[in-house]
Amino acid sequence: MSWSSGRTGRYAVRAGLLAVAVTAAGLPAAASPVMAHGGAGTVRFATFNASLNRGAEGALRSDLSTPANAQARTIAEIVQRTRPDVLLVNEFDFDPVAARLFQQNYLSVGQHGARPVHYPHRFVAPSNTGIASGFDLNNDGLVATEPGTTGYGDDALGFGAFPGQYGMVVYSRYPIELRQARTFQEFRWKDMPGALLPDDPDTTAPADWYSPEELAAVRLSSKSHWDLPVQLGRRTVHFLVSHPTPPVFDGAEDRNGRRNFDEIRFWADYVRPGAGRYIYDDRGRRGGLRPGAEFVIAGDLNSDPNDGDSLPDAARQLLDHRWIHDRLVPGSAGAAEAAAVQGGANPTHRSEPVHDTADFADVPGPGNLRADYVLPSRGLDVRGGGVFWPVAGDPLSRLTGTFPFPSSDHRLVWLDLRVRR
Repeated sequence: MSWSSGRTGRYAVRAGLLAVAVTAAGLPAAASPVMAHGGAGTVRFATFNASLNRGAEGALRSDLSTPANAQARTIAEIVQRTRPDVLLVNEFDFDPVAARLFQQNYLSVGQHGARPVHYPHRFVAPSNTGIASGFDLNNDGLVATEPGTTGYGDDALGFGAFPGQYGMVVYSRYPIELRQARTFQEFRWKDMPGALLPDDPDTTAPADWYSPEELAAVRLSSKSHWDLPVQLGRRTVHFLVSHPTPPVFDGAEDRNGRRNFDEIRFWADYVRPGAGRYIYDDRGRRGGLRPGAEFVIAGDLNSDPNDGDSLPDAARQLLDHRWIHDRLVPGSAGAAEAAAVQGGANPTHRSEPVHDTADFADVPGPGNLRADYVLPSRGLDVRGGGVFWPVAGDPLSRLTGTFPFPSSDHRLVWLDLRVRR
């Protein structure tokens, strides 16, 4: 979800790991038919909030069951033009069948002259979105437990109209070590030391928005956090993916802003040696990433380092991290052009518009922001990167467009890493 997304309800899905692995079968260049890789020996990691969410359970599967859905064709063409090797798709409703159909009917079919792209491996797992908590988590005096009822989404463990809405899926050209994969869907927010638990502004007690009974149920991740070890020959790079909640759609207690901050903090602790001892995964294994392990953090973090509504320094928990490389910041000429043309909040921003990754409402609204990230571990050889946001005069700008967007209000972001395999 993004700042410009409407809000509806949510529902419930069985917690636990469900993975599906299938064995196969810089700046955008104007009018380029295919985005070139950074060179031989490079691996392209990418993230894309593709807005492939639907308002009803099963609707995405239905839309992808034939090769005729216009939005899905546009999303697939963007992927085919940029050709990531390892790709996270945010806002893809949890449905293993839909994930297969997107490959079969869209990615594997050349779109508008682009070459098909084949991913022999993919990973999907449940999301907290739409799981009924059984509690009044928004403190409106009602406990919404049935989809479609007032306040259902706000009372769910993660906002969604049904189980898995706004979920995610990873596609990869390289094998994913499923036995070593870790998901953190069930990690409770209160179990993070120093968690920024929301406070009820109408009481004098601290951090009391949630009751003790609610805190025993409330999870940190609004969707999930995944650690997916990707095999690059004899080398393993951990793909650390998530989609923190937007820091809006709440009140003075700022429960979403605080949750967004701590969802981002999770990865900061996970990759810092010794800092993640408190972490446990959905199989009960404890601790953070092994010291010295190589990783790439990716996802729509819903936080710009300088602008927007997230808590100060939320994104900088990663950008200023000792073990994370952020010296090469992906950008695009199209983002800079859009900020200048759209005006609104954009001229007041402190972040460079060339680095924006999301085209949000300008009046009222936060304007365009850097919300989507691909962040490698320090020591990985970064050879290039970019944001797929063509300028208006580029024929490929038809794929991004302006509101109402033909694809998504977010842009695909990638980095090319040289990984000796």
